[in-house]
Amino acid sequence: MRRFKDFQPKGVIPATLLALNDDYSINEKESRRHNAHVAATPGLAAVTVNGHASEVHACTFDEQKRILEFCLDEMGDRIPLINGIYADGSHEAARLAKMADEAGASCLLVFPPQSMTMGGQLRPEMALAHFRMIADATDLPIILFQYPMGTGLGYPFETLLKLFEEVPSIKAIKDWSNDAMLHEKHIRTFQKLPRPVTVLTTHSSWLMASLTMGAGGLLSGAGSVIPDLQVALFEAVQAKDLAKAQAINDRIYPLAQAFYSPPFLDMHNRMKECLVMLDRVEKAVMRPPLMKLSAGELSRLRAALNQAGIGRDGAMPLAAE
Repeated sequence: MRRFKDFQPKGVIPATLLALNDDYSINEKESRRHNAHVAATPGLAAVTVNGHASEVHACTFDEQKRILEFCLDEMGDRIPLINGIYADGSHEAARLAKMADEAGASCLLVFPPQSMTMGGQLRPEMALAHFRMIADATDLPIILFQYPMGTGLGYPFETLLKLFEEVPSIKAIKDWSNDAMLHEKHIRTFQKLPRPVTVLTTHSSWLMASLTMGAGGLLSGAGSVIPDLQVALFEAVQAKDLAKAQAINDRIYPLAQAFYSPPFLDMHNRMKECLVMLDRVEKAVMRPPLMKLSAGELSRLRAALNQAGIGRDGAMPLAAE
């Protein structure tokens, strides 16, 4: 049953991680504890599950269904949940979307199909068909995940406009264009359309700069560790309080440098290790091919947490001391 019927994706939306046991099975107890901790952060607009941060690429349909179900059970009466739709085929994407709707999700985050990597940008009808099939399966609002153009999975600007026109349930994009000039064009154009489309930035390595361009919110895996700092930064930018925003950004900076340094694919491993250091989950286990981090990297993460002033209960309690 859908619990937040008129949800509009905007504001601060963390994407949570998935706790695993040593045998790589899902640790539901620890995953619930992590999600409940994040969801208790004042000022959040929603929480995303079954995204990159929760290793959706390595989860079966049944596991994704179970993750959504226990997250809804844990926090679904308090905050809207957005469910990731990660599938290489449109039929499977539509099946996931229907499942999420029936379970009680409030919105979908639709990843680009990897099957479009080799030239999909030249066939806009593929993207249109993909989103139409999902929209035919459910009337849930959709967040389109926009990848960098260089990956082969980013949708060209004109294709995005066509998608917004033909699939009106697309209400926002999660913008990872990773191109400041294009990102600002997205913000200035899409949010001023006759039917505005919100730009949720996921440029977490340069978050303050992105938010000051006018993004209507953010959707970020880093919110699994620092949701309170992201809320504080977003609110300071919205209030046009530059000095406060810079002070908050000074605390985010060491963690942004630690999370998003090469190799980029380790970002969520790093966040999971930080949750262990903060006593928010018991273990940092990830499914292969993701690998454990080196002792040197763990030391750098610990130093970044200390520099940012992050404690077990978050960043704000330490800031108030």
